[in-house]
Amino acid sequence: MRNYLEFWGGLLAAAVLGTGVLASDIETSAGPMRITAVATGLEEPWAIAFLPDGSVLITERGGRLLRLTDGKTTPISGLPEVAVKGQGGLLDVMVPQDFETSREIWLSYASKAKGGLATAVGKGRLSADASRLEDFRTLFVGEGYSGERHFGSRLVEAADGTIFLTTGERGTGPQGMQAQNPALAAGKIIHLRRDGSPATHRAGWLPGVYSLGHRNLQGAAIAPDGRLLTVEHGARGGDELNSIKPGANYGWPVITYGVDYSFLPIGEGSAKPGMEQPLHYWDPSIAPSGLMIYSGKLIPEWAGDIFTGSLNSGFISRLDPDSAVEAGYAEEQIVADETGRVRDVVESLAGEIWFLSVIDGALYRLRPVP
Repeated sequence: MRNYLEFWGGLLAAAVLGTGVLASDIETSAGPMRITAVATGLEEPWAIAFLPDGSVLITERGGRLLRLTDGKTTPISGLPEVAVKGQGGLLDVMVPQDFETSREIWLSYASKAKGGLATAVGKGRLSADASRLEDFRTLFVGEGYSGERHFGSRLVEAADGTIFLTTGERGTGPQGMQAQNPALAAGKIIHLRRDGSPATHRAGWLPGVYSLGHRNLQGAAIAPDGRLLTVEHGARGGDELNSIKPGANYGWPVITYGVDYSFLPIGEGSAKPGMEQPLHYWDPSIAPSGLMIYSGKLIPEWAGDIFTGSLNSGFISRLDPDSAVEAGYAEEQIVADETGRVRDVVESLAGEIWFLSVIDGALYRLRPVP
């Protein structure tokens, strides 16, 4: 795998900077980039979000919310009860656009529910000293399942202040049709107002369900034109980048570009009337996680490009919407020793690309070599 990827992302050098921070220089399509560790010693980190003051919030699946300031992490108290089982735990963190006045922090997480475990979302106010979440309220809980896989889950705020929550189909396999049932939360995108009430209503659908037919959505972002983009896991192949439309059906488990882990076919093929096609698909699977549309602030060559991490192939994927290929968009695979199992990718306030490595338990930043 490393030989296959080295053209774009081979490791060129590792150097200890004058500050004593270990860094790696790699070659990319936009020139040499430096990867520097920002925080280490994290325990299965899941998501990152920036506060307006430049400090960083980090979730760990085991149930800790950390604040990173000046290279040091401190835990934040006041979190909800989190079910840490299987793939479940504390998942995404989202800072709304009006944080400076609302002080709200949103979290998604696995929660106990009737019938087993469910994907849940809630919010609290960050205290003035940033040490705790005050008055945390659970706002939405999906139905419970006995399995411990495929919770989703990402949170993203639309321009109008409403919130999108992505869920997984809960690992029910290709024979399970929960993702196709609009009366259930599993395998859906849920649309909420800031008070937690449903922002979308359709007759016969669970209030709040915005789109259906998803497998396991682990990345979401709002594009500059206002579209909601998501990435979701397929089975053996068939990972997808989708542009989400209200009321649309994205096909799982009826259509997919992948096959079952047993190599048997899934559903009815890769297309069907009334079901959406992805903008891009991966075969073989990369297990995409995290999603970011880059502004071009620090690296103009990548303006408008789409970044997602890979949980199984050791790279960050950069998709260029201006270059079409058979699978959708032309892809650059950014590879370094630090890019093993990348769970989240975000753009910092300064235009750097920050990412979480599950294997290293570390937060890194990527920027041009000075």
